[in-house]
Amino acid sequence: MRGVARFMKLLPLELNAGRASRLSLPAWDAGGTHRPALLPDSRPRRIARNSSALSVNPLVAALLLALLVSAAVHAEEASLQVRLNTVGYLPEAQKKAAVAAPCSDFTVVRVKDGAKVMSGKATGPVLNEDTREQLFTADFSTLKEPGEYQLDVAGVGRSAPFRVAADVYRDPFYTVTRGMYLWRCGTAVSAKHNGRLFVHAACHTNDAWLDFVGGGHRQKDGIKGWHDAGDYNKYVVNAGVTVGAMFRAWENFGPRIRTVKLDLPESGGKLPDFLAELKWELDWLLTMQAPDGSVYHKLSTKNFGGFILPEREPAERYFTPWSSAATADFVAMLAQASRHFRPYDPAYADRCLESARKSYAFLKANPTNHNANLTGFRTGAYETRDTDDRLWATAEFWETAGETEGLRDLESRIKAGNATVDADFDWGNVKNLGLFTYLLSTRSGRDESLLKDLRESLLATADGIVKTCDAHGYERPLGGRYYWGCNGSVARQTLVLSAANRVSPKPEYRQTMLDALNHLFGRNYHGRSYVTGLGHRPPRHPHDRRSGGDTVDEPWPGYLVGGGHPKPANWQDIQDDYRTNEIAINWNGALIYALAAFLEESR
Repeated sequence: MRGVARFMKLLPLELNAGRASRLSLPAWDAGGTHRPALLPDSRPRRIARNSSALSVNPLVAALLLALLVSAAVHAEEASLQVRLNTVGYLPEAQKKAAVAAPCSDFTVVRVKDGAKVMSGKATGPVLNEDTREQLFTADFSTLKEPGEYQLDVAGVGRSAPFRVAADVYRDPFYTVTRGMYLWRCGTAVSAKHNGRLFVHAACHTNDAWLDFVGGGHRQKDGIKGWHDAGDYNKYVVNAGVTVGAMFRAWENFGPRIRTVKLDLPESGGKLPDFLAELKWELDWLLTMQAPDGSVYHKLSTKNFGGFILPEREPAERYFTPWSSAATADFVAMLAQASRHFRPYDPAYADRCLESARKSYAFLKANPTNHNANLTGFRTGAYETRDTDDRLWATAEFWETAGETEGLRDLESRIKAGNATVDADFDWGNVKNLGLFTYLLSTRSGRDESLLKDLRESLLATADGIVKTCDAHGYERPLGGRYYWGCNGSVARQTLVLSAANRVSPKPEYRQTMLDALNHLFGRNYHGRSYVTGLGHRPPRHPHDRRSGGDTVDEPWPGYLVGGGHPKPANWQDIQDDYRTNEIAINWNGALIYALAAFLEESR
């Protein structure tokens, strides 16, 4: 490649008939996205003719172009063999790359001047069982000076650029959290990212019809909320684990989160930006409560729509019958909201608590699992038994209201579940959210023996995640488990590790949380970021109806895709692959938590 570049310097930039082109080596834009190697110049250059100028035969020029493109592709493929966090690293954090090719020596090169700032020897190889690769490890943790760098592995190639900075996760947190704003339903949204404008008009302002919940063919207010995923429907159960993780982030890292201005329409008002975004979802959730306290399971079209912008979706949307899981998750979310909104909007906090109380009473009067009747609907089902949802609801209502009866109910539910913390959870099992609330509460009167058992379970589970991470070739906290939405689970494991670190601080817990981010941003089988608009070669064709329906080449930014399964190689960056390349609010909510955990380093 260097030889080609040197040779090309001898040639004029003039090709037939005075038309000039600029031939460029591989490059990355400011956001870390790889640009094509061959970029046509928009303005023809005038090159002074002189006696030393060479005339270039068109065939020779074509061969040279092909050679350059081939070299660019080679450099691109080489960068994918050096797999690291392409967003970057905190200065004091561990820094490792997985190299999927035989290697020994490596150097770290500063991008701005090409200076070699450190060198080292790779270790390995070690067989990574789930990908069947022999992986080498380049450890460059001694690199602490802020800047932009690349890892140059002798005989393999250079990595994508990455940053070392105290604020390295600030922009990703902003972008991913702003993704929730861009998911808003019932209003127009607009945002710029890397110079591109992403916009849609007000949508679904007639949500929704009551035909399936006994109200006849008439409408009731169901506007606001977030579109759930790559589709435009809204589901209470998936809102549960999303809002639960985001409120947990606020509870754990609120002062740090407040330093990030999200540029929302509500910015500058009485609510912190982060809570203002959550309120948009909560306002919709309040419309999902039926008069008797039950909660409608979802608000949806009968079938999934096409890849069009949301304001163009013509299908009618309906409230669906209630479920006990949705009702329990509603209680948990609204009880959390009451606590966290009280310092800023006491009237809204009171409204949330009274709504939670009404649905909590309904659950007590209807103690058995009840699935929604979704006959006639072919959109997301989100069906789940309600044992874990009721535990979480009881925990949050007790934490907010402080009633002794609620504490006894919660502790009996925890004991019935053997007081165990799970290493991996999602919308189908939200027990962990309730256990964390109970375990980390400052309220008095809890069962000390039960607390001891829970602490031991939490720490054992966290230690197990650390062990699994350390044994994996890419230091993936979820190890070799791959399934629908597993990238979201990798991010969500940071909630378990963070809770353990609060109970019994260990550097290994925080490092494994960082390893989750390292994996999602490029230290993985593909050597690519799994978050649109962030890092090196992020997904360009997610299963997202907005991205498929607008005229912008780039996808809407800030969204974590689900990931490959049953093997990591099964990920495909194509729009139709909803199994591995869809986006969803529950995956973003988990990533928001993971990123918020490291905003402390960014001021």
